[in-house]
Amino acid sequence: MKTPLHEVFDEHHIGLPSMIGMNELLGKAVLEGLSPASEDSEKILFLAIDMQNDFMEKGELAVPGSHHDVWNAARFLYSHLDKITRIAVSLDTHQPQQIFHPIWWIDGDGNHPAPFTIITPEDVLNGKWRAVNHPEESLAYVRKLGEQSKKELCIWPYHCLEGTYGAVLESQFANMVFFHSIARKSTPLRIVKGKDPLSEMYGIIKPEVSHGDDAGNIELLRELKDYDRVIVVGEAQSHCVLESLRQILVHYESDADLTSRIVVLSDCMSPIPGFEQSTEDAFAQLQEKYGITITTSTALKL
Repeated sequence: MKTPLHEVFDEHHIGLPSMIGMNELLGKAVLEGLSPASEDSEKILFLAIDMQNDFMEKGELAVPGSHHDVWNAARFLYSHLDKITRIAVSLDTHQPQQIFHPIWWIDGDGNHPAPFTIITPEDVLNGKWRAVNHPEESLAYVRKLGEQSKKELCIWPYHCLEGTYGAVLESQFANMVFFHSIARKSTPLRIVKGKDPLSEMYGIIKPEVSHGDDAGNIELLRELKDYDRVIVVGEAQSHCVLESLRQILVHYESDADLTSRIVVLSDCMSPIPGFEQSTEDAFAQLQEKYGITITTSTALKL
């Protein structure tokens, strides 16, 4: 690489606005002289789940360890820029008035639930919590979560509100994404998720509870088949990364060739506190059942 890593990625500004001008940065990317991604003999997709400011360590829904995760992911990308065919990024995108935010619910005294409150069907039926709007649909949602063995409804802090700084791709990671785009002549794939007011959407394929015949992001599922390897990083490991992986693997559960192409970089993701053990157990189960590879950014060689 002609451009030193520190001129692309500043580890001291993770979660902060970039001090590197995009035009200057991309001018350097042009000079790298790398072969176009379209010429890659082995097609590799680098899939980054929700690497956004609100999930960084000073964000509204901070994930401890996220800065280190971003740093590891960026170093891996830099070291393998000539091997990564395309980068895909998912973006959690919300409004305040959604079923998992405090404003949606009130108790008998008119108080909104605190972040991380769990709301069960029994809580709604006995009046502990009442939906301000769409009460019937809200009760049906929490019931369906239980029926489908999904996570219980958790009230999250307001996060990734559309148009805010917190919803933006973390600035230093964004530098690396767009540097790759110019250097390899490869357009990043942007996956927007989480806009349904009546459902959480942890995974990148479909919401926790789909309405009607929603088959999810079929276009993305089809694109995954174009790659020899799919490398996964992101935040939070316990929720959006885990559910994204689960949705992909369940869809392709009869295609062992495809599921075995998926590689998880465990040092480029961290769980929400309190979910450490359940997350470790869940990833071990996915590895055993579907044959995915779980390794680290330093151990994986391309």
